[in-house]
Amino acid sequence: MSETLIALEGTEAGSTLAMALALLAAFLHAVFGALQKGRHDPWLTRGAIDFWLVVLSLPIALFLVPWPEGRVWWLLVGGLGIHFVYKLGMALAYARGAFTVVYPVVRGMGPLFTVIGAWLIFGESFSLVQWAGVGVLLAGIFGLAVYNLIHVDVGRETLVPALWLAVGTGALVALYTTYDAYGIRATPNPFTFLAWFFLITAVDFPGLAYLRWRSMVIRPPVRPLLRRGFIGALVAYGSFGSVMLATRLDKVGEAAVLRETSTVFAALIGWLVLRETVGPRRIALMALIAAGAVIVEIGG
Repeated sequence: MSETLIALEGTEAGSTLAMALALLAAFLHAVFGALQKGRHDPWLTRGAIDFWLVVLSLPIALFLVPWPEGRVWWLLVGGLGIHFVYKLGMALAYARGAFTVVYPVVRGMGPLFTVIGAWLIFGESFSLVQWAGVGVLLAGIFGLAVYNLIHVDVGRETLVPALWLAVGTGALVALYTTYDAYGIRATPNPFTFLAWFFLITAVDFPGLAYLRWRSMVIRPPVRPLLRRGFIGALVAYGSFGSVMLATRLDKVGEAAVLRETSTVFAALIGWLVLRETVGPRRIALMALIAAGAVIVEIGG
């Protein structure tokens, strides 16, 4: 399977597959964010997800893929640190702000900085049309965040700290996207990087979540948390795995921009699942986000 994937790198078929993978990652990342923000404490949910990622990834890493070689180990350890800070920021932001406010800000910071990082590290460049698409997409994302900020009526007293956390976490999205793209490109077998990435970057939060659960006066039952964590782990494989494979097959910047259409899916999930209100202005802003992504793809 890895040979087939590697053979597609730099080809038109590879570019088409990368686009499909990035859009799949967008949908699954919105689902992943909603799972973490749902009815359970976001720290406990993230801990349950990472617990299952360790359990499921360990046999895959040990027995089904080649072991990492040389500097790949150091890249994986570096990924642990970056993703730990990212997960910490997401948990803090979700604990303070509404999903449909926090999520667009986090995702909106990512594409611009990722495009710049891809230019500096991978020598990628965008056409004027693609930059226009990035502008349209960012206008939609931040317009959605501002609209939500004005109209949200839940947790207003903690909303400003949540937004600052979202901005900082969004910068970390750009950092981990560029870093993970570098890591998967530096590994001969991309599935080696993925298997060990999911294992190593998930070892931190289960312990933190357990300590938080122990300190609670009213401890939530463990079984529903583990069920949600199992689903979240499967979604994480698809979300993070898809976008990393997309960055291996084609441009990192394009994959990052397409993935941020996740804000459209997030708004729909917030409306349909989390019962957060969505009106015609929000729908128009979501259409703007989707239009920006289409412009980026056409301009390429």
